[in-house]
Amino acid sequence: MSSPLSVVILAAGFGTRMKSRITKVLHRAGGLSLVEHVVRTALTIAPADRIVAVIGHQSESVQAVLAPYAVRTALQDVPRGTGHALRCARGAAPADGHLVVLYGDVPLLSEATLARLIMQHVSGTAAATVLTAELDDPAAYGRIIRGDDGTVEAIIEYKAATEAQRAIREINSGIYCFNAALLWEHIDSITTNNPAGEFYLTDMVEILRDNGHRVDGQIMADSSELLGINTKVELAEVDRLFRNRKTTKLMLEGVTIERPETVTIDVDVTIGADTIVEPNTRILGNTAIGENARIGAGSVIQNSTIADGVLIQPYCVIEDSRIGEAAHIGPYARLRLKNRVGAHVHIGNFVELKNTEMGDGAKANHLAYLGDSTIGAKTNIGAGTITCNYDGKKKHPTTIGDGVFVGSNSTLVAPVTLEAGSYVAAGSVITHKVTGGSLAIGRSRQTNKEGWVEKKSGL
Repeated sequence: MSSPLSVVILAAGFGTRMKSRITKVLHRAGGLSLVEHVVRTALTIAPADRIVAVIGHQSESVQAVLAPYAVRTALQDVPRGTGHALRCARGAAPADGHLVVLYGDVPLLSEATLARLIMQHVSGTAAATVLTAELDDPAAYGRIIRGDDGTVEAIIEYKAATEAQRAIREINSGIYCFNAALLWEHIDSITTNNPAGEFYLTDMVEILRDNGHRVDGQIMADSSELLGINTKVELAEVDRLFRNRKTTKLMLEGVTIERPETVTIDVDVTIGADTIVEPNTRILGNTAIGENARIGAGSVIQNSTIADGVLIQPYCVIEDSRIGEAAHIGPYARLRLKNRVGAHVHIGNFVELKNTEMGDGAKANHLAYLGDSTIGAKTNIGAGTITCNYDGKKKHPTTIGDGVFVGSNSTLVAPVTLEAGSYVAAGSVITHKVTGGSLAIGRSRQTNKEGWVEKKSGL
């Protein structure tokens, strides 16, 4: 493309029909906020320094979400219509080349649709090209009025349309590609001469034509991409569409997803071929799952890395963790916050890990809590073992070497070290270092008091 492209994203609205204290563009669908979806699409056609998001309500929160994308922002203090919102971007948006207008609450627009719009615009002579759609039920959308030559003469809002104009099925999407210089030259000609008293961007069509410029329209192939979000019902539908897109893509890439309509997978998740995802799972955030793994029914995995061949049994919760090749997890295991699990590790039912590293081949098969711990390769953690890592003020580490055997129902009071090759007797409370090759017994000697029951009962 000989002329550069810029993008302005209008994202300043309140979203009152959402019935929420959260501004509309920050609501989430498919694992991202609505405005993030739009920014990501914009980044496929323009660099970050040529993208401007016009923000308003809860601007600081919106800016925080947009910060990782390094796009520019402009503030619309008072909402006075789409024309006014675009005018607010004038100081931040480049004035050269072509400018595309998108909306922060229309996240389904595809890269392909946007590319076709731009291609038609830049290859022609129009001052603006409007993206349109033909609907069986155009409802209250603005109608596209075309001239005999096929160009767009006007966009008529539904309230101002005649019955004949309301019968037109071609509607305005609100998405445009402008010649940037002509846009900025004429944008101040938009007035508030309408019942709402707002500056309507749709007026630019007639303004440009009145100044001798051509306006074209392009009918999009899939009108569902225009689905905007005004209510929580529409938000749920958009989320469903994103989820369906994601599961379809993964299945086409070789992932088996059982009952995909029950599965929630965020847009940034990656899953390798021949992995099986069972029903009612949630795979969220930046999770990456390798090949030939299995994710059990009802499990929730977030921002984690799962290597090839891992078996996640049903109903596990895994967050911010790394799991090595061919490890077995669960059922009913919980791994929370910064765990590093090695290859061929076994973590069984009702075991919880927090900020813990388990070396290759280590096992904790039943009913354990292991927090702030480093556990060596091929170490066995018995059922009911806990690390007492919190003293009421600070967290303390537990260090367990390779090949250690910790007996069932042991309590390891941190900070404490169990050296490689040591043993801990079942039921022990360990408060001091256990040296390699030794057996630690931290419990009272058993005493049986004969006749105690009879004496207690007074018989």
